[in-house]
This record gives sequence, C-alpha cells and structure tokens, in this order.
Amino acid sequence: MEFKKVMERIDFLYHKGKETILSEEERCEQLKLKALYLDVIKDNFKLELNNVESVS
Repeated sequence: MEFKKVMERIDFLYHKGKETILSEEERCEQLKLKALYLDVIKDNFKLELNNVESVS
C-alpha cells in the first residue's frame, strides 16, 4: 500500500474512532497500519543515520 494511502487510512480510522466505536476488524487494521507506519519511519531514520558523515 502506498504510504500516503496508509496515512490517510490511519487518519480516517482515528477520526472515526473519535465519533463512534471501531469494529474489531477496523481496530485490528488500525493497529497493523500504525505498526507499518512506525516501521517505515524507523527504516527511513536508519537510512538517514547511515548517510551521515563525520566532519573533523
């Protein structure tokens, strides 16, 4: 799934959860999407750190 779509779906489920109670299926989807989001962020951060060069 495209990262932008993941973000939109997380946002949608968040707002829906504020208005009503999410179904068990929606709650599981939300948890999986949040985990995917965090994995992508962590991977990107690791890549950035690997590209940092020390200047002396």
